[in-house]
Amino acid sequence: MKKIEIDDELYTFIASHTQHIGESASTILRRLLHLPAVGAAPESQSASREVKAPSQPMSSIGTRTIFDVVSPADLASQKGVVGRFLHILSQLQRCHAEDFVRVLDIRGRNRLYFSASEAELSATGNSTNPKQIPDSPYWVVTNNNTTKKKSILTDVARELGYSAEDAERIRDLLS
Repeated sequence: MKKIEIDDELYTFIASHTQHIGESASTILRRLLHLPAVGAAPESQSASREVKAPSQPMSSIGTRTIFDVVSPADLASQKGVVGRFLHILSQLQRCHAEDFVRVLDIRGRNRLYFSASEAELSATGNSTNPKQIPDSPYWVVTNNNTTKKKSILTDVARELGYSAEDAERIRDLLS
């Protein structure tokens, strides 16, 4: 088998056509392209990427969820907790671009956690260490400890319409 690189949008499209957990991208593409099935390659030769379906339908936000686009390899390639935090937020923003503006309402007692500008976050406290969420117009404070970052991810997931169970799964991606 050959390996190919595809962009996230195309991968999400392929993943959205999964009929069962663990179905390979090759199997899905063969079905979509009406190509005949071939004998399964031995496990050691398989270069296909396993496709994971969301744990439950999420009708309130459509079929595209973070579970379609984030893999353990994606997270492992990020640098530290802050890198994983930003990556998860970036993927949530990509999956829920129209609704992501709602995270601007998530805040602490005396501090904003999200903003559309670095200056606004910097003005809300000392050492906020604002960073732009990759490939998005949003900024987030990053000087919180890991527990607080997990809490923020949970709040973001709930704000975007994920169930409590899936919000916990998203939170646990940071570990």
